[in-house]
Amino acid sequence: MKIAQIAPLVESVPPTLYGGTERVVSWLTEELVALGHDVTLFASGDSVTKAKLEPIVPTSLRLTGIHDCSTYNIIMLDRVAARQHAFDVLHFHVDFFHYPLFRGMAHKTLSTVHGRQDLPGLPDLYRAFPRMPLVSISNIQRLPVPPANWRGTVYHGMPVACLKEGRGEGGYLAFLGRICPDKGNIACD
Repeated sequence: MKIAQIAPLVESVPPTLYGGTERVVSWLTEELVALGHDVTLFASGDSVTKAKLEPIVPTSLRLTGIHDCSTYNIIMLDRVAARQHAFDVLHFHVDFFHYPLFRGMAHKTLSTVHGRQDLPGLPDLYRAFPRMPLVSISNIQRLPVPPANWRGTVYHGMPVACLKEGRGEGGYLAFLGRICPDKGNIACD
């Protein structure tokens, strides 16, 4: 398949420092390439990937001191729209900014929702764009919003090669993410 991965421009893919979404986009992009898909990554120019890189800005915006990404998101979405016919799937990781521009081709888009869903206005947004297919990162993430076009849940995981078992001598557990001990599992579902 020909797949476009549309990443946030705040950090490089993978991120140099902080950047959970960008790290997940990197892992997903690299695995899709390894599986033989033709992948184009729309991201900052300092991103490193085996996919075809379509740089929107030379370097990630946060590291250059730019905190409002709106201008550059519009430029990126315009570039994606200009090349939309070259892809079988357009996989967005940029919240909902693309909804108005891509609603007419919702059938070939997918939007992974990486962030909080308990923000005011999101229920209205999902009602305004009911055909946009969404993927959550946990089932609990969906609870604050009304029924939407959820297509599935894909947990943010890391490649097994990244996990290294310690010897247990540290006396602590280091975990980056959410642990819900009352639910009996890490994904909080």
